[in-house]
Parts: sequence; structure tokens; C-alpha cells
Amino acid sequence: MKQPHPTTTRLLTASDPRAVQETAAAILKGDLVVFPTDTLYGVGTNAFDQEAIMRLYAAKERPLDKGIPILLADLVGVEKVAVSIPAIASKLIAKFWPGPLTLILPKRSDLPNSISMNESVAVRIPDSKVARAVIRAAGGAVATSSANRSGSRAAQTAEQALQDLGGRVSIVLDAGPTGQSVPSTIIDCSGETIRILRQGPIKLHDLRAVDAGYQWATS
Repeated sequence: MKQPHPTTTRLLTASDPRAVQETAAAILKGDLVVFPTDTLYGVGTNAFDQEAIMRLYAAKERPLDKGIPILLADLVGVEKVAVSIPAIASKLIAKFWPGPLTLILPKRSDLPNSISMNESVAVRIPDSKVARAVIRAAGGAVATSSANRSGSRAAQTAEQALQDLGGRVSIVLDAGPTGQSVPSTIIDCSGETIRILRQGPIKLHDLRAVDAGYQWATS
């Protein structure tokens, strides 16, 4: 994989009324930016720009077989990235979004191939006003992974993200420490079997409470 081109990283404060718009503008032109979510800090870029997503892989030193999730500002954004919402996914969305739950859904064919190597896409709406404001200003959907190089500790603060990704991203948006120390729970709803790929803040008993009739397979 190509090494990312060095760039000047600017540290912005979320309390600055111009910061969200500057961060969103950078995303729209394909730059990489760091911003807070409700779980950890994320590094994101334009979800519909193939080259920008490849730069995101390079900056994180992330293997290409690990897809890049897409964060949404609002529920209407799902139709931009997913073909359909299975019945169980609709129930989970109603219960847990916005929040720390990532759902893997059937992917739209017009998304860049680099988002994932299969026919599915990981999506969620974070419970963070700052994150959703940035995403909404950037068009409603932002390809986002944790703000760290692969194998490094996930960032809970802007300072941690800057230490790991400084010079690889154009903006780090600082809104203070995040509310969680673990990444989101991931549920694969793209096939006939509903699989829990990662348990985060939302646990198995929380999921079973939504619909006890499903067999919740763990991976």
C-alpha cells in the first residue's frame, strides 16, 4: 500500500462556530479529518470518493480486506449507502440509533469498491451532536474509521489522535474526551443469520430484549 503524503494538520476547536463547516468542507474535497463521535475519535473522508477512501486506508495502514464503515447524520442517509433495511435491523435502529451500534447492511452498488470487498456496508448514526453536525454539513454520510493507525490504541481525545495521525490528516476537530472507551457493537444483518461480530457498549442481553425470537449468532 502506498504511504500517505505528508500534510499540514490543523487543530480546530468544536466550540468555534466556523470549525464544523471547515471540517465538512475538507471532507467534501476528499481530505482526511479527525472528529469526535460518541464512542471514540474517528478519521473520516468523502464516502463517495474512491481515491479519498484509499488515502484513508493508507493513513491508518489498514488492510484492504477490512472495510471502512460509514457514519450517517440522519436515518434518511441509509438509502444513500444501503440497498435495504432488513426487519431486524429496523428494530435495532428504532431502539439504539443514534448510538454505539454499527449495522452491516446490503451495500449499494454505486458506492466506491474500496468501502468494502464484499456486498455489504457497515453503517451507524453516532449519538454526538458534533459528529452529526459535521456529517450533515458534509452531505449526510462520511466514511469513518477509528482515529489511529492499525494496531495502535484507539483515540479518546484529540491529542491522542493527533499524536498517531498528525501529518496524515488535514484537520483534527477537538471537542474534548469522548464518552466511551470502547468501539461500537457490530451486528451483521446482511444475510439470513444475524451475527454479532463485536460486542461493545450494547451487549447480547440488550439485543435479545429487542426481539427474543431471533437466534443471535456470535463470531
